Amino acid sequence: MVSESGSDEAALLKSYENLQSIDPEAAKERLKEAKEIMDGLGVPFWLRQGTCLGAVRDNDFIPWDDDIDLGCVIGLNGLTEDQIDPIVEGFREQGYFVEVEHSDREISAGMIKNSVRVDLTFFQIIDDDSIFHFPMIWMPARLFANLKPIEFMGDIHFVPNPPEEYLETKYGPNWTTPKQEGYERDVFAQIAKAPASVFETAPGHPLTMIRILDLQNEVVVDAEVSIVGVADARTDGEGCVEFNLPYKDFYAVVVKHGEHEEILYQEILNPGNSYTYTPDPARPNGRYIAMREE
Repeated sequence: MVSESGSDEAALLKSYENLQSIDPEAAKERLKEAKEIMDGLGVPFWLRQGTCLGAVRDNDFIPWDDDIDLGCVIGLNGLTEDQIDPIVEGFREQGYFVEVEHSDREISAGMIKNSVRVDLTFFQIIDDDSIFHFPMIWMPARLFANLKPIEFMGDIHFVPNPPEEYLETKYGPNWTTPKQEGYERDVFAQIAKAPASVFETAPGHPLTMIRILDLQNEVVVDAEVSIVGVADARTDGEGCVEFNLPYKDFYAVVVKHGEHEEILYQEILNPGNSYTYTPDPARPNGRYIAMREE
């Protein structure tokens, strides 16, 4: 199905598979709408990830960013889980297509309108003091308890407090240096500093299989495959690895064999499903949702 409206399921999927830099004026309008919807419901939110980075570092959207990232923490700033459905409906009433995913660590709403994606995540507080931030980074909940107001895009918006600690925890000590490519390694280095991720899965939980192919579409034996922050494995004689993932989510994946290495920063993986990885000689790095479901 080809999306014509830019505000439907096909447009949302396309926005993940074929990343395009957001139009600054359109992004400004979507951010203004989000603020009006959330303010109307009395729910404070904060600028997250690349949106926060651009606002704090550059007072602008990052030119190569592909979406608007917003966050809330359930249990802080008056937000309860009962308010999430009215928030989602508020966006739908304003013409957004919204897809909601639940896990034990967050409720995520992927939304799109006029081909501009807005990712709004409602984080759960874990162990009374942390949230779990993509991709597998623990952050202290205190950063989101007393949000800092800043002026951005002609409005007052909130960011974590202090924003410098939030951005360093996510992007590393070099967050002040703009990087269109290569920032993923800085993020992965931060994961290594975080407490180990612990997932609880029930007996018989379905495994996720990944098959690794080379440029000739031949299976690769003994390739290193890492789901960052989760587990590492090597492919078997059929070029396959299996992982025990807790739920459907975005995961960061690294594939290595011989002189080949590719970082897949954002892959949708679902427990029990099988995927195939094939390199693209035209794009050795920087691909998103590059694996195909078998």
